[in-house]
Amino acid sequence: MPHEPTLPFDRTQVQPGDRLCVALSGGADSVALLLTLHAQREPLGIGLSAVHIHHGLRGAEADADQRFVEDLCIAHDIPLHLHQASVPNRVAQTHETIEKAARNLRYEIFTNLLASGHADAVLTAHTLDDQSETVLMKILRGAWTEGLSAIHPVITLAKGKILRPFLQTRRAEIESFLRSVNQPWRTDSTNADTAYTRNKIRHELLPQLRTYNPNLDQTLANMAELAREEETRWQTELNRLLPQLLLPGKPVRGGGRAVSTTPGQSQSAVSIELDRLRTLDPALRRRVLRAAARQLGARLTFDETARLLALCGFRYDPTVAARTGSALHLPSGLRADRSPRELRLYRQQ
Repeated sequence: MPHEPTLPFDRTQVQPGDRLCVALSGGADSVALLLTLHAQREPLGIGLSAVHIHHGLRGAEADADQRFVEDLCIAHDIPLHLHQASVPNRVAQTHETIEKAARNLRYEIFTNLLASGHADAVLTAHTLDDQSETVLMKILRGAWTEGLSAIHPVITLAKGKILRPFLQTRRAEIESFLRSVNQPWRTDSTNADTAYTRNKIRHELLPQLRTYNPNLDQTLANMAELAREEETRWQTELNRLLPQLLLPGKPVRGGGRAVSTTPGQSQSAVSIELDRLRTLDPALRRRVLRAAARQLGARLTFDETARLLALCGFRYDPTVAARTGSALHLPSGLRADRSPRELRLYRQQ
């Protein structure tokens, strides 16, 4: 019996007995992933299902997407989880962008599906093209290293995983595969709307940049892999050092430290000795400050981190006084005070 044609995919995270659920929009990428896994389900020894989310956008077009997905799963005898969501309602409540609200809703549904035990992993069909677009978006926004790591191939949750097995596969390969097996797919009309940043990058910026480097997409994907591995290495080092560097509360006369006993306030302030910071190299020093702020629920930009470094006397900034008694007010209610020996970070109550 001839084998069904398939696409290559990363199967390193797939084990016999796994119950895999494909996030199926009806677009070319997710349809190809579903068909590939369906063809490989017996050799891999996996259970296969799909999940489709109607976002409450695009009206009749989205309704047609759902019907297409239902028919595809029926034709291949694949169980389908259907979910109705309302991106407009979420946007009204959270003031997120439409793209961010849709993504957050999707991943909430994926997380709940895994937590309920319906699957061991949810697989999304992000491609190498998606990865290169994401890295470029992060560069344009001024991301840190963790941002440049872009789309991770594996996200481990409290229960289950999100897997991206097509991250080394080009979109053109996927469409060629689907044509070869006479499998249609759905096209989201909003993908052509350059009012969205990703579409503008996809349709306008990347084609221009490829004239300078035809292999740009792979180059950007390589950058993401390097950034991801660098970040993992740094995180290991930070996990080792932070307990030694971050001090709770503030020092009191006669020794010891005053720490709030109010319930839920144990992480409302941290301090770092300036002499200890001085012994660190600039890259580690910057990461320690950002990690300290993150423990208080704040995410620092490059400029905000630079101002903290200036407050400590490690960087020049004419707007920051690097002396005892100086203070900085940063976004998210974060405040920094400099004492003779320490930098203290705390949340404005």
